[in-house]
Amino acid sequence: MALRNFHNFGSRLASVGRFNARSNHAKYLSTAAPLVKGEPSGPTIQTAIPGPTSQKLLSDMKKIQISDAIQFFVDYNKSLGNYLVDVDGNVYLDVHTQISSIPLGYNHPDLLAILDDPNHVKTFINRPALGMYPNDGYPQRIQNSLLSVAPPGHSQVTTMQCGSCSNENAYKAIFVWYRRKIRGEDVPLTAEEEASCVMNQLPGCSDLTLLSFKGAFHGRTLGTLATTHTKWVHKMDIPTMDWPIAEFPRYKYPLEDHVRENEAEDRRCLAYVEEQIEKYNKRGKFVAGIVVEPIQSEGGDHHGSPFFFQQLQKISKKYDCALLLDEVQTGGGTTGKFWCHEYFDLEHPVDIVTYSKKMLIGGYYSLPDFRPREGYRIFNTWMGEPSKVILLEKVIEVIQRDNLLANAQVTGTILLDGLKDLAKRFPGQISNARGRGTFCAFDCVNTTKRDEMVEVLKAEGVQNGAAGPVAIRLRPSLVFQPHHAHIFLDRLEKTLKKLEGK
Repeated sequence: MALRNFHNFGSRLASVGRFNARSNHAKYLSTAAPLVKGEPSGPTIQTAIPGPTSQKLLSDMKKIQISDAIQFFVDYNKSLGNYLVDVDGNVYLDVHTQISSIPLGYNHPDLLAILDDPNHVKTFINRPALGMYPNDGYPQRIQNSLLSVAPPGHSQVTTMQCGSCSNENAYKAIFVWYRRKIRGEDVPLTAEEEASCVMNQLPGCSDLTLLSFKGAFHGRTLGTLATTHTKWVHKMDIPTMDWPIAEFPRYKYPLEDHVRENEAEDRRCLAYVEEQIEKYNKRGKFVAGIVVEPIQSEGGDHHGSPFFFQQLQKISKKYDCALLLDEVQTGGGTTGKFWCHEYFDLEHPVDIVTYSKKMLIGGYYSLPDFRPREGYRIFNTWMGEPSKVILLEKVIEVIQRDNLLANAQVTGTILLDGLKDLAKRFPGQISNARGRGTFCAFDCVNTTKRDEMVEVLKAEGVQNGAAGPVAIRLRPSLVFQPHHAHIFLDRLEKTLKKLEGK
């Protein structure tokens, strides 16, 4: 596949701003031309954050709806590439990218040019209900975009709107698949099943369950909340289901210094998975599927090893349940491969892979067995957004043309090496640097210190994001290059010096 053909781009990039321990990041800051021409050379902060214009707009917004999560208001006309500009003129190097959802940075010229085609404009305006009235050429658009980067072994894709509804509908596909196996492939539904399900009763409804993991985040809709186990604010007061919850590995870092302990942690968690499956199966609440992120993202950027995921797939085969990998955050190339689970060298194609964010459209890939036999089983009004498929087609073209997966690998190495060095130099402030590609994170001493660091980094011109109780997660775009990594590391070092001794 062209996306995996990196040519010599990696070695050329590596020669630009290669990281050395305790290097002077400043001398690397302007050593390469940006992939998005015209973007700022660095961040500049002119006001307090949020600035006066943002504060006025926030006051207006609070009269309309709950707005406690708003940090500041953005001038999207001025934002460009890796730089986000707020309405008060502050320019931030954005390593969070709208919670990992901007693939090519802001206002990428190739994406803006799409609207030069009037046919594209009409697709944006008329937004068809894709499940019933798709537009001309839509099958080829899907082939050119989503299926051109399908995970290994996948030829079926279902489009949705967002990450939560992607998982929600993928869960339904798993339950339909599992019940069909129990019922018999060609056994018709009974009148009793059809009548009882609309009244939320057995036998039409089922007692099937999905196994998920502590620290997981799969969405905020009612069904996905049963598999989300991060913050109380997502789940408090919301009815839920009694579904099994297993332990996800918590490794010691650096990984190379704790091989034996981390292998034991893998085995402990895998044994717990089997214990939970057997416990629920014995109760008649059969586990139809295992739902897991390749890297637990909102929960704190917790990684699982290739061995852990290989064994998890074997467990799913042993107990005849589906394996769903939630690649909503990790998919789209930021880890240096288009799908993070490609690092795991799995024996079989994954049953279901969900996606959204950097893919611009939501949905899931699935093996043919998970395709419902009846229409309307997986359905909503829009079934995604055709204009986003047009954009994704161009995004994939740019990824290929500019070798952006190689860029993520090389830039990620600089970024992670820099984080590891800073962790050694400031051991009382940060630790546990980890990542794949530019999908990186590090831990702070505690939640209070982490939240303070987020704000000081912002004042230094770096828009960043928290994860879990103590982590700061990095989610830059695919056009984040080595010199951007050095800018970030330079600002992080200044932040650590400011906080030293506090």
